[in-house]
Amino acid sequence: MKIDPAQHRESENYKLLTSLVIPRPIAWVTSVNESGLINLAPFSFFNAISSDPLLVIISVGTRDDDSLKDTARNILRDKEFVINMVTEELMQAMNISAADFPSELSEVTAAGLHTTPSEKLSTPRLVESPVNLECRLHSTIDVGSNKLFIGEVVMFHIADHLVSERLHINGFTPIGRLGSPSAYCRTADRFELPRISYQQYLSSRDR
Repeated sequence: MKIDPAQHRESENYKLLTSLVIPRPIAWVTSVNESGLINLAPFSFFNAISSDPLLVIISVGTRDDDSLKDTARNILRDKEFVINMVTEELMQAMNISAADFPSELSEVTAAGLHTTPSEKLSTPRLVESPVNLECRLHSTIDVGSNKLFIGEVVMFHIADHLVSERLHINGFTPIGRLGSPSAYCRTADRFELPRISYQQYLSSRDR
């Protein structure tokens, strides 16, 4: 089937794209508003884009009235944010934080979560999340109705039981977003597929 996005509404194209580019990790972002209130919101347009410098990217859309969401406004002002990874036991709390709370209410409190100070930022991180990425804003790109925030990871916080020798991460099973409106997946089912060299490829053809 051929589907021309030019012939469909934005909402339909969103549904297609987010159901096909999967799974996507969820950036559960803590930021702080001008009154010092902690904001918490999940974004599935998120990924790592560079290891040198150490960069991640999140995309934050606007509200229906084209105004900035709280997370975007806070990042633009403070030039920092924390990404807290979402595991299966945190799914319900993450879902609560996705509700359209008024700006004067903290999703952290509503979801029954707790924060602790970050190491290098003034923005706190979530205690309950096993992985936190402290990010300083590297750059911002406006793309249509979205703001792309590129953050430089300046500190990792990783639960001790997830880190083995030589910084290998084992047993970390975040959930992934599969599609609109509410499809998710687990990442506990894994397999290994070692990379091969070009010489190994040639040797396999000769067998």
